[in-house]
Amino acid sequence: MRAFEYLEPATLAEASALLHRCGGRASVLAGGTDLLVQIKESHRQPAHVINIKKIPGMNVLAFDPTDGLRIGALVTTREVETSYAVRRHYAGLARAVTDFASIQVRNRATVVGNVCRASPSADSLAPLIADRASVHLYGLQGSRAMRVEDFVTGAGKTALEPDELVSRITIPAPAPNTGKAYIKHGRRVQMELATVGVAVSITVERGHCTDVGIVLAAVGPTPIRATHAEALLRDRPISEALVLQAAHAAMEDARPISDVRASAAYRREMVGVLTRRAIVQALETL
Repeated sequence: MRAFEYLEPATLAEASALLHRCGGRASVLAGGTDLLVQIKESHRQPAHVINIKKIPGMNVLAFDPTDGLRIGALVTTREVETSYAVRRHYAGLARAVTDFASIQVRNRATVVGNVCRASPSADSLAPLIADRASVHLYGLQGSRAMRVEDFVTGAGKTALEPDELVSRITIPAPAPNTGKAYIKHGRRVQMELATVGVAVSITVERGHCTDVGIVLAAVGPTPIRATHAEALLRDRPISEALVLQAAHAAMEDARPISDVRASAAYRREMVGVLTRRAIVQALETL
Protein backbone atom coordinates (compact mmCIF):
# COMPACT_ATOMS: atom_id res chain seq x y z
CA MET A 1 0.00 0.00 0.00
CA ARG A 2 1.40 3.37 -1.03
CA ALA A 3 1.49 6.17 1.56
CA PHE A 4 -1.05 8.98 1.21
CA GLU A 5 -1.83 12.30 2.88
CA TYR A 6 -4.85 12.09 5.19
CA LEU A 7 -7.07 15.20 5.37
CA GLU A 8 -10.16 16.06 7.47
CA PRO A 9 -12.04 19.14 6.23
CA ALA A 10 -14.61 20.74 8.53
CA THR A 11 -16.84 22.23 5.80
CA LEU A 12 -17.97 21.47 2.27
CA ALA A 13 -16.10 24.56 1.06
CA GLU A 14 -12.88 23.30 2.64
CA ALA A 15 -13.38 19.82 1.15
CA SER A 16 -13.93 21.31 -2.30
CA ALA A 17 -10.82 23.48 -1.97
CA LEU A 18 -8.78 20.42 -0.98
CA LEU A 19 -10.07 18.46 -3.96
CA HIS A 20 -9.06 21.35 -6.22
CA ARG A 21 -5.62 21.59 -4.61
CA CYS A 22 -5.06 17.84 -4.98
CA GLY A 23 -5.66 18.05 -8.73
CA GLY A 24 -7.55 14.81 -9.23
CA ARG A 25 -5.18 12.74 -7.08
CA ALA A 26 -7.50 12.55 -4.06
CA SER A 27 -10.20 10.08 -3.01
CA VAL A 28 -13.12 10.99 -0.76
CA LEU A 29 -13.68 8.78 2.31
CA ALA A 30 -17.23 8.36 3.66
CA GLY A 31 -18.06 4.73 4.47
CA GLY A 32 -14.80 3.45 3.03
CA THR A 33 -16.01 -0.09 2.32
CA ASP A 34 -14.84 0.09 -1.30
CA LEU A 35 -12.04 2.64 -1.01
CA LEU A 36 -10.06 1.06 1.82
CA VAL A 37 -10.14 -2.39 0.20
CA GLN A 38 -9.05 -0.94 -3.14
CA ILE A 39 -6.18 0.97 -1.51
CA LYS A 40 -5.05 -2.12 0.43
CA GLU A 41 -5.06 -4.21 -2.74
CA SER A 42 -3.38 -1.42 -4.76
CA HIS A 43 -6.32 -1.15 -7.16
CA ARG A 44 -6.44 2.53 -6.27
CA GLN A 45 -3.45 4.59 -5.17
CA PRO A 46 -4.59 8.08 -4.20
CA ALA A 47 -1.98 10.61 -3.13
CA HIS A 48 -4.55 12.11 -0.73
CA VAL A 49 -7.56 10.76 1.18
CA ILE A 50 -10.17 13.32 2.23
CA ASN A 51 -12.34 12.16 5.13
CA ILE A 52 -15.70 14.01 5.09
CA LYS A 53 -17.05 12.55 8.32
CA LYS A 54 -16.51 15.78 10.30
CA ILE A 55 -18.57 17.96 7.95
CA PRO A 56 -21.86 18.82 9.74
CA GLY A 57 -25.23 18.02 8.19
CA MET A 58 -24.00 15.17 6.03
CA ASN A 59 -25.65 12.44 8.13
CA VAL A 60 -29.24 13.66 7.75
CA LEU A 61 -31.90 11.14 6.73
CA ALA A 62 -35.28 12.87 6.66
CA PHE A 63 -38.65 12.49 4.97
CA ASP A 64 -41.25 15.20 4.35
CA PRO A 65 -44.62 14.41 2.72
CA THR A 66 -44.21 17.45 0.43
CA ASP A 67 -40.47 17.61 -0.22
CA GLY A 68 -39.74 13.88 -0.17
CA LEU A 69 -36.66 12.08 1.10
CA ARG A 70 -33.20 13.50 1.84
CA ILE A 71 -30.21 11.15 2.18
CA GLY A 72 -26.99 12.84 3.34
CA ALA A 73 -23.60 11.72 2.07
CA LEU A 74 -22.80 9.98 5.36
CA VAL A 75 -26.11 8.08 5.72
CA THR A 76 -25.42 4.35 5.71
CA THR A 77 -27.33 1.75 3.77
CA ARG A 78 -28.36 0.19 7.09
CA GLU A 79 -29.95 3.46 8.22
CA VAL A 80 -31.93 3.59 4.99
CA GLU A 81 -32.84 -0.09 5.28
CA THR A 82 -34.29 0.36 8.77
CA SER A 83 -36.07 3.68 8.14
CA TYR A 84 -39.85 3.40 8.43
CA ALA A 85 -40.32 6.27 5.97
CA VAL A 86 -38.15 4.57 3.36
CA ARG A 87 -39.89 1.21 3.78
CA ARG A 88 -43.30 2.92 3.61
CA HIS A 89 -42.75 5.29 0.70
CA TYR A 90 -39.74 3.92 -1.21
CA ALA A 91 -40.11 0.14 -1.09
CA GLY A 92 -37.82 -0.43 -4.07
CA LEU A 93 -34.92 1.42 -2.46
CA ALA A 94 -35.57 -0.31 0.88
CA ARG A 95 -35.39 -3.71 -0.83
CA ALA A 96 -32.23 -2.78 -2.71
CA VAL A 97 -30.28 -1.73 0.37
CA THR A 98 -31.51 -4.78 2.29
CA ASP A 99 -30.05 -7.02 -0.42
CA PHE A 100 -26.81 -5.02 -0.37
CA ALA A 101 -23.70 -6.90 0.85
CA SER A 102 -23.53 -8.13 4.47
CA ILE A 103 -24.98 -6.41 7.53
CA GLN A 104 -21.45 -5.47 8.63
CA VAL A 105 -20.87 -3.67 5.33
CA ARG A 106 -24.32 -2.06 5.40
CA ASN A 107 -23.49 -0.52 8.77
CA ARG A 108 -20.54 1.29 7.14
CA ALA A 109 -21.30 1.71 3.43
CA THR A 110 -23.18 4.84 2.36
CA VAL A 111 -25.88 5.15 -0.28
CA VAL A 112 -24.08 8.15 -1.80
CA GLY A 113 -20.87 6.12 -1.97
CA ASN A 114 -22.69 3.33 -3.79
CA VAL A 115 -24.00 5.85 -6.32
CA CYS A 116 -20.59 7.47 -6.80
CA ARG A 117 -19.03 4.05 -7.36
CA ALA A 118 -21.24 3.89 -10.47
CA SER A 119 -21.03 0.13 -10.87
CA PRO A 120 -23.39 -1.24 -13.54
CA SER A 121 -24.68 -3.70 -10.92
CA ALA A 122 -24.94 -1.19 -8.04
CA ASP A 123 -28.03 -2.12 -6.01
CA SER A 124 -29.18 1.42 -5.19
CA LEU A 125 -28.98 2.98 -8.65
CA ALA A 126 -31.98 1.34 -10.37
CA PRO A 127 -34.58 2.20 -7.68
CA LEU A 128 -33.16 5.71 -7.26
CA ILE A 129 -33.50 6.35 -10.98
CA ALA A 130 -37.01 4.83 -11.06
CA ASP A 131 -37.93 7.21 -8.23
CA ARG A 132 -36.43 10.21 -10.13
CA ALA A 133 -33.79 10.88 -7.49
CA SER A 134 -31.30 13.73 -7.81
CA VAL A 135 -27.74 14.13 -6.55
CA HIS A 136 -26.66 17.47 -5.10
CA LEU A 137 -23.08 18.44 -5.88
CA TYR A 138 -20.88 21.00 -4.16
CA GLY A 139 -17.79 22.52 -5.76
CA LEU A 140 -15.80 25.74 -6.03
CA GLN A 141 -18.52 27.23 -8.25
CA GLY A 142 -21.21 26.47 -5.68
CA SER A 143 -24.02 23.91 -5.63
CA ARG A 144 -25.82 22.17 -8.48
CA ALA A 145 -28.26 19.29 -8.77
CA MET A 146 -28.80 16.67 -11.45
CA ARG A 147 -30.78 13.49 -11.92
CA VAL A 148 -29.02 10.30 -10.87
CA GLU A 149 -29.58 8.87 -14.37
CA ASP A 150 -27.56 11.78 -15.82
CA PHE A 151 -24.94 11.67 -13.06
CA VAL A 152 -23.80 8.13 -13.90
CA THR A 153 -22.12 8.42 -17.30
CA GLY A 154 -20.50 4.98 -17.67
CA ALA A 155 -19.15 1.99 -15.79
CA GLY A 156 -17.34 3.54 -12.83
CA LYS A 157 -17.78 7.05 -14.29
CA THR A 158 -19.81 10.03 -13.09
CA ALA A 159 -20.36 13.68 -13.96
CA LEU A 160 -18.41 14.87 -10.91
CA GLU A 161 -15.93 17.66 -11.63
CA PRO A 162 -12.46 17.34 -9.98
CA ASP A 163 -13.38 19.84 -7.23
CA GLU A 164 -16.87 18.48 -6.54
CA LEU A 165 -18.36 16.03 -4.08
CA VAL A 166 -21.92 14.79 -3.54
CA SER A 167 -23.47 16.29 -0.41
CA ARG A 168 -26.85 14.50 -0.53
CA ILE A 169 -29.44 12.68 -2.58
CA THR A 170 -33.06 13.80 -2.73
CA ILE A 171 -36.08 11.82 -3.93
CA PRO A 172 -39.46 13.45 -4.66
CA ALA A 173 -42.40 12.45 -2.51
CA PRO A 174 -44.35 9.67 -4.26
CA ALA A 175 -47.69 10.51 -5.79
CA PRO A 176 -50.79 8.89 -4.26
CA ASN A 177 -51.54 5.37 -5.50
CA THR A 178 -47.90 4.68 -6.34
CA GLY A 179 -46.36 1.24 -5.91
CA LYS A 180 -42.66 0.43 -5.96
CA ALA A 181 -40.53 -2.70 -6.19
CA TYR A 182 -36.98 -3.86 -6.81
CA ILE A 183 -36.01 -7.43 -7.66
CA LYS A 184 -32.41 -8.56 -7.80
CA HIS A 185 -31.36 -11.83 -9.39
CA GLY A 186 -28.04 -13.52 -8.67
CA ARG A 187 -26.54 -16.78 -7.52
CA ARG A 188 -27.46 -15.63 -4.03
CA VAL A 189 -29.31 -12.55 -2.79
CA GLN A 190 -26.81 -10.90 -0.46
CA MET A 191 -23.01 -10.59 -0.70
CA GLU A 192 -23.36 -10.99 -4.46
CA LEU A 193 -23.40 -8.63 -7.42
CA ALA A 194 -26.66 -8.53 -9.32
CA THR A 195 -26.78 -10.66 -12.45
CA VAL A 196 -29.92 -8.72 -13.37
CA GLY A 197 -31.95 -6.17 -11.42
CA VAL A 198 -35.26 -4.45 -12.16
CA ALA A 199 -36.77 -1.47 -10.33
CA VAL A 200 -40.35 -0.31 -10.88
CA SER A 201 -42.29 2.71 -9.69
CA ILE A 202 -45.87 2.84 -11.01
CA THR A 203 -48.82 5.15 -10.33
CA VAL A 204 -52.35 3.91 -11.06
CA GLU A 205 -55.54 5.98 -11.08
CA ARG A 206 -58.89 4.22 -11.65
CA GLY A 207 -57.16 1.22 -13.14
CA HIS A 208 -55.05 3.27 -15.60
CA CYS A 209 -51.29 3.73 -15.36
CA THR A 210 -50.68 7.47 -15.12
CA ASP A 211 -46.93 7.37 -14.52
CA VAL A 212 -44.24 4.70 -14.49
CA GLY A 213 -40.50 4.25 -14.17
CA ILE A 214 -38.79 0.95 -15.06
CA VAL A 215 -35.03 0.72 -14.69
CA LEU A 216 -32.80 -2.25 -15.50
CA ALA A 217 -29.54 -2.98 -13.66
CA ALA A 218 -26.51 -5.05 -14.71
CA VAL A 219 -27.58 -5.27 -18.35
CA GLY A 220 -25.60 -2.30 -19.67
CA PRO A 221 -22.69 -0.02 -18.74
CA THR A 222 -25.15 2.16 -16.81
CA PRO A 223 -28.64 1.50 -15.45
CA ILE A 224 -31.10 1.53 -18.36
CA ARG A 225 -34.51 3.16 -18.48
CA ALA A 226 -36.85 0.68 -20.16
CA THR A 227 -38.47 3.47 -22.16
CA HIS A 228 -40.37 1.21 -24.55
CA ALA A 229 -41.88 -0.73 -21.65
CA GLU A 230 -42.79 2.52 -19.88
CA ALA A 231 -44.48 3.87 -23.02
CA LEU A 232 -46.58 0.72 -23.36
CA LEU A 233 -47.92 1.08 -19.83
CA ARG A 234 -48.38 4.83 -19.56
CA ASP A 235 -51.96 6.14 -19.94
CA ARG A 236 -53.41 2.66 -20.51
CA PRO A 237 -55.60 0.37 -18.37
CA ILE A 238 -53.53 -2.18 -16.49
CA SER A 239 -54.08 -5.80 -17.48
CA GLU A 240 -52.15 -9.02 -17.29
CA ALA A 241 -51.63 -8.98 -21.06
CA LEU A 242 -50.31 -5.41 -20.98
CA VAL A 243 -47.85 -6.23 -18.18
CA LEU A 244 -46.55 -9.16 -20.25
CA GLN A 245 -46.15 -6.89 -23.30
CA ALA A 246 -44.18 -4.42 -21.19
CA ALA A 247 -41.92 -7.20 -19.93
CA HIS A 248 -41.12 -8.23 -23.51
CA ALA A 249 -40.47 -4.59 -24.43
CA ALA A 250 -38.00 -4.30 -21.53
CA MET A 251 -36.03 -7.21 -22.99
CA GLU A 252 -35.51 -5.12 -26.14
CA ASP A 253 -34.33 -2.14 -24.08
CA ALA A 254 -31.62 -4.20 -22.34
CA ARG A 255 -28.03 -4.24 -23.62
CA PRO A 256 -26.53 -7.21 -21.74
CA ILE A 257 -23.09 -8.73 -22.17
CA SER A 258 -21.79 -12.21 -21.44
CA ASP A 259 -19.39 -12.61 -18.53
CA VAL A 260 -18.44 -15.10 -15.85
CA ARG A 261 -21.79 -14.65 -14.07
CA ALA A 262 -24.21 -15.09 -16.99
CA SER A 263 -24.56 -15.03 -20.75
CA ALA A 264 -26.14 -12.10 -22.56
CA ALA A 265 -29.03 -14.31 -23.71
CA TYR A 266 -29.75 -15.47 -20.15
CA ARG A 267 -29.68 -11.90 -18.85
CA ARG A 268 -32.09 -10.74 -21.56
CA GLU A 269 -34.55 -13.53 -20.71
CA MET A 270 -34.32 -12.69 -17.02
CA VAL A 271 -35.08 -9.04 -17.76
CA GLY A 272 -38.45 -10.17 -19.11
CA VAL A 273 -39.14 -12.45 -16.15
CA LEU A 274 -38.11 -9.92 -13.51
CA THR A 275 -39.83 -6.95 -15.15
CA ARG A 276 -43.15 -8.79 -15.10
CA ARG A 277 -42.63 -9.84 -11.49
CA ALA A 278 -41.54 -6.36 -10.39
CA ILE A 279 -44.57 -4.68 -12.01
CA VAL A 280 -46.92 -7.16 -10.35
CA GLN A 281 -45.15 -6.73 -7.02
CA ALA A 282 -45.33 -2.94 -7.29
CA LEU A 283 -49.05 -3.10 -8.10
CA GLU A 284 -49.61 -5.28 -5.03
CA THR A 285 -48.21 -2.51 -2.81
CA LEU A 286 -50.77 0.09 -3.95
